[in-house]
Amino acid sequence: MTTMDADRSAPTLEAVARRSGLSRSTVSRVINGSPNVTPETRALVDAAIAELGYVPNLAARSLASRRSHAIALVIPEATSRFFTDPYFAEVVEGVAGHLEHSPYTLTILVSSETDPGRTSRYLQGGGVDGALVISTHRDDRSYVELSTKIPVVFQGRPMSPHGDDAVIVDVDNVAAARRATEVLIARGRRRIPTIAGPQDMAAGIDRLSGWRTALAAAGLEPGRVETGDFTPEGGAAALERLLASGEAFDGLFVASAQMAYGALERMRERGIRVPEDVSVTAIDNDRFAREATPPLTTIEQPTRAQGAKIAEILVNMIERRPFERVTIMDTRLVERESV
Repeated sequence: MTTMDADRSAPTLEAVARRSGLSRSTVSRVINGSPNVTPETRALVDAAIAELGYVPNLAARSLASRRSHAIALVIPEATSRFFTDPYFAEVVEGVAGHLEHSPYTLTILVSSETDPGRTSRYLQGGGVDGALVISTHRDDRSYVELSTKIPVVFQGRPMSPHGDDAVIVDVDNVAAARRATEVLIARGRRRIPTIAGPQDMAAGIDRLSGWRTALAAAGLEPGRVETGDFTPEGGAAALERLLASGEAFDGLFVASAQMAYGALERMRERGIRVPEDVSVTAIDNDRFAREATPPLTTIEQPTRAQGAKIAEILVNMIERRPFERVTIMDTRLVERESV
């Protein structure tokens, strides 16, 4: 039997090394996701793996390292929300992109917030090496408690009173909301209510605080507060309540682009011109911001980069490398026609 025949019949790590012209240890480093390899070396190994059809023995690697080489991405939301909200797609894209050349596989758990303890018990069962948790609510304390059992990184500040020691990646939501409200004030708007996000989530609370801070700094009285659920339907319903209150307004800060999209549709139906009658700003530069009529002036948060960052930090935690406990990422103003 020739060497090529042997490689085809039983592809092994040694066969990959021979085909790529590299040492066994170098091939092992590539397969195990070591950062200490060049892109050229990785390309040689990837080509040899594809040609031979080599599949790493994950069971043997797990036994040797006492790791599952699996990471869970936990979204404590309804399944319907997960599949319709572009925020989650961008987070997954960022996480998956970072893990692409690592030994870790990604498991996505869409877990209703009605029973977070069930998901927490599953995560402690040894099937994953760590967890990434996003979109947490006030009652999701079991995920903070989980972080004392396995490595956990939160995208966004958890609401649990015991969450002060949590490892988080976030943006400064107070500053983002304040900046969006200041844009309205700079356009001469003086009667500025808000459609706030859910008040059982840190982002919803912080964005409401930023709106209030901006108005206070300008010496303006805060307008009416209506809350929504970060969906277009929630924004439309909140706008209806605002109009029904009879409160006059010439500016509107909305805590998410999705809610602003729904509010803009409802204003258009009512003959309210934007920005001539009312200027509108929001947070999130997703497709709802771009496709709104008119397109939204908004604060962009780096959602994909946040996804990559939480994955990077979790891998560092799992592999006992240094990591940052709190990472606050920059936002930027994107100006469009809604002001």
